[in-house]
Amino acid sequence: MTAHDANWLTLRWRIEAAHDLVLPGFAGKGRADGLWQTTCFELFLRPDGDTAYHEFNLSPSERWNAYRFSAPRDGMSEWPMPRDAVCTMRPGGKFAIFDAALPAAGLPQTECAMGISCVIEETGGHKSYWALAHGREAPDFHDPSCFTARLGAASAP
Repeated sequence: MTAHDANWLTLRWRIEAAHDLVLPGFAGKGRADGLWQTTCFELFLRPDGDTAYHEFNLSPSERWNAYRFSAPRDGMSEWPMPRDAVCTMRPGGKFAIFDAALPAAGLPQTECAMGISCVIEETGGHKSYWALAHGREAPDFHDPSCFTARLGAASAP
């Protein structure tokens, strides 16, 4: 996380050894499903004391989506957002940077457990799954044990 104020939550991912990174083609801002099938960056927010949580998928293509789950991998519905997320990819030979900004008005308005993760696809179809923590042998970003960070209240703009 880079900043959280009354207007935006901004996040940054840095990908090391990015020379074989596969990036989806530019598609322009807008919602899309299935973004996780290639390189994609994800944010999970679970309000304190709740089993329900939100998933935000953010793509280098500039496509994004937001979902709400009533429990881990259960009760999925599209989550309304007041405006598009902003996704910016800066690829490089040795590393790449992905920045995203989510409108704060579309986020839970309370303190949350937070999971930050990404799917990285490399040339040849190899995919790896990165998170702050994995609670099981096989990666599962929806596992509550992946929500190891905290998102506090937004600061004044």
